Amino acid sequence: QVQLVESGGGLVQPGGSLTVSCVVSGRTVSSSAMGWFRQAPEKEREFVSAISSTGRTAYYGGSVKGRFTISRDDSKNTVYLQMNSLKSEDTAIYYCVTAKSEFYSGNYLVPQTYDNWGQGTQVTISS
Repeated sequence: QVQLVESGGGLVQPGGSLTVSCVVSGRTVSSSAMGWFRQAPEKEREFVSAISSTGRTAYYGGSVKGRFTISRDDSKNTVYLQMNSLKSEDTAIYYCVTAKSEFYSGNYLVPQTYDNWGQGTQVTISS
């Protein structure tokens, strides 16, 4: 059974930084394509970032590109999302996800590509 446990969310001022983590059990991150989605109140789920199973390729949503960085630590079986220059519109619940298989044809953008979701961690950007 695959379990994803996110942590590291919290309240941050605009312009600040935060790193959220996702500890994975039941699947090896070093051989898994993975990603992050977020959902703000009354909004649809939004793709944030993904990383290929090799770890060599990262993908980002347009609203976070240049500000967020996805990474992983294979020794800890953990995936991270480092978020810089945070804005109020980044406020959301952030979910860690595992992909059913390696990404192709841009399918990293759609929720149906992923088979396991964490419970989410709340990130709030406010002064």
